[in-house]
Amino acid sequence: MSKAIIELVDLAEADPSLVIDAAYARSDNFLGRAIYPENRLFLLKPAAEQLRRAQARLRPQGWGLKIFDAYRPLAAQKIMWDIVRDDRYVANPSKGSKHNRGCAVDATLISFDGREAPMPTPYDEFSIRAHRDFNGLPQEIIDNRRILEEAMAAEGFIPLFEEWWHFDAPEWRDYPTLDLNPYKKPFFLTTKSSAARFTRR
Repeated sequence: MSKAIIELVDLAEADPSLVIDAAYARSDNFLGRAIYPENRLFLLKPAAEQLRRAQARLRPQGWGLKIFDAYRPLAAQKIMWDIVRDDRYVANPSKGSKHNRGCAVDATLISFDGREAPMPTPYDEFSIRAHRDFNGLPQEIIDNRRILEEAMAAEGFIPLFEEWWHFDAPEWRDYPTLDLNPYKKPFFLTTKSSAARFTRR
């Protein structure tokens, strides 16, 4: 592993035009509770720069990016694994996620007037409908998924097959799993199992 510099960047500062909608700073997620203390998200600096370029690439098409999640501390990964032990959708914390390395981002398209583009599923629906090869969808939704994927891939991000919203930065292997707190306040609840439900189809 290379000795890459670890520098987490606040995405709202990296590109103020990004819409930050941290799913795990709210309770309406598959955990059924918030585990981040505020609506802020972070990536390692090279990944944040790639994301900024993807945002610039989308603007001429009338779209921008809304970001649901990015860097995720390892302790948060353990909370998620306690709820969903299915490594198609939640990485086993014993191996770590690209999110834990600051090298993965969950995103969707948003119009300039703030409307989310129709996509195959809501964020974090763990089902085959979220897979990239699922095509039993209206053409508009297939086109939106393609526009997002093409813009991210053009800047080096690697799409995750099982989740239309998930993209990995190619340099993820250069970094270890991290358990840093980029917020200046506590942000974890306990790992006690939640009654939250998630969709499988």
